[in-house]
Amino acid sequence: MKVIKAKSAGFCFGVKRAVDTVYEQVKENQNLPIYTYGPIIHNEEVVKDLEQKGVIVLRSEEELDTLERGGTVIIRSHGGVAKDVYDRLESKKIQIVDATCPFVKKIHNIVQKHSEMGENIIIIGNPEHPEVQGIKGWAGDHVEVFQTKEEAENYSCEQGEKDLYRCPDDI
Repeated sequence: MKVIKAKSAGFCFGVKRAVDTVYEQVKENQNLPIYTYGPIIHNEEVVKDLEQKGVIVLRSEEELDTLERGGTVIIRSHGGVAKDVYDRLESKKIQIVDATCPFVKKIHNIVQKHSEMGENIIIIGNPEHPEVQGIKGWAGDHVEVFQTKEEAENYSCEQGEKDLYRCPDDI
């Protein structure tokens, strides 16, 4: 049997960047606690290795709220963090290292901008997924999350509100 390795095997650049960021923080800050807000990536082996190096995974906002001053919280590769979480960490004087993929961060900026303009934001995805939760957290008050094409097609905004995008037929 011949085994051929795919050209695209391994982590995408955003995930690789996030993982490398955590390992760099471990080397640079050996005397301070290092946390990730949620698992840095969806890979149990990497998360276990980081935990063995002392990285603590925070799995809820309640755990985040228990942190005292000092230490570093690293935001995971797929975001999953609303703007208010950044604000709370900054108020506690905890260093934030944002390892969010630049493509995900771009989406955060787009939804924040359009939400501030009064437009409705519609997200199609799993409302329990951290990336969807993070995008929703940057979208302000006028945001809806749908899991299916049919839910999105049946959505209509309130009279006088603006639709940001009309859903294309090929969702």
